[in-house]
Amino acid sequence: MNHGGMAVALVGATATGKSALAHQIALESSADIEILSVDAMTVYRGMDLATAKPTPRERDEVTYHLLDLVEASEEFTLAQFQAHAREAADAVWLLGGSVLYVGGTGLYGRAVLDNLEIPGQFPEVRAELERAALSDLEGLYVELERLDPVAASRMEPTNARRIVRALEVTRGAGRPFSSFGAGLRTYPAARVVQIGLRADFEQLDRRIEQRFLLWMEAGLLDEVARLLDKPAGLSRTARQAVGYREVLRHLEDGAPLEDCVRDAITASRRLARRQRSWFERDPRIEWFDDLDTARRRILEVLNSPDGFVRD
Repeated sequence: MNHGGMAVALVGATATGKSALAHQIALESSADIEILSVDAMTVYRGMDLATAKPTPRERDEVTYHLLDLVEASEEFTLAQFQAHAREAADAVWLLGGSVLYVGGTGLYGRAVLDNLEIPGQFPEVRAELERAALSDLEGLYVELERLDPVAASRMEPTNARRIVRALEVTRGAGRPFSSFGAGLRTYPAARVVQIGLRADFEQLDRRIEQRFLLWMEAGLLDEVARLLDKPAGLSRTARQAVGYREVLRHLEDGAPLEDCVRDAITASRRLARRQRSWFERDPRIEWFDDLDTARRRILEVLNSPDGFVRD
């Protein structure tokens, strides 16, 4: 059935131009379009440059949601993000607006757009399993085969991270990990029309390098230093952000800044390829190489029955 709210999603790899296009559409459209940023790292306050977060001026021009939700010292889970995204979308729809989801974090997108049921976190159980995995990963896999053979069949017996997570949920929730869904490689009927932006990798590689160098000129080193100087520092998750983790190597370990910049650019290029691969597996995405054609399609969706969210 139709949810009643209007929405469309703009997805794709980093540096394809998603953010700029979304901002242009929301700024120039006569409809009340508000942007929901579907990104794992823009939720952190103070992490602005290397997350390509909209500038203060852009945020004055267009209404953005899901930015600066927590301090960079805090952990922030997928389930928390999903809950915030639902609240933000409902608030937009309540006032008669349309939602434009924009982002390149594929898992977060699936959680929001497909309304995934997300298993909880059980830190004490996970800590126990992580200790056991160091000496008896084979035994843990045997336990998973017994408790949740479906989940066990979906992973390699040597993949400690996935085995631990599956057992953490199975033990902690008291139900098989596989019961939370058919898996991310299964694609249900679309709730929200997804528009994908695509660019060839040679072009993306140039954009990524130019962009990162501009971020360095704009003060990325100082931004990371300020985050590091705060009493609580950066959380484990925030530290993994591409661009930040490489600059942290310079600030904390004394690695040459030139090497760290080069590594950050390389890591960003690899991220773009992983993101592209993730999105290309989804048969529901409509792909566009031309920004203007993508813009027209997005507006067409939001002005037609295709824009209704289907639940």
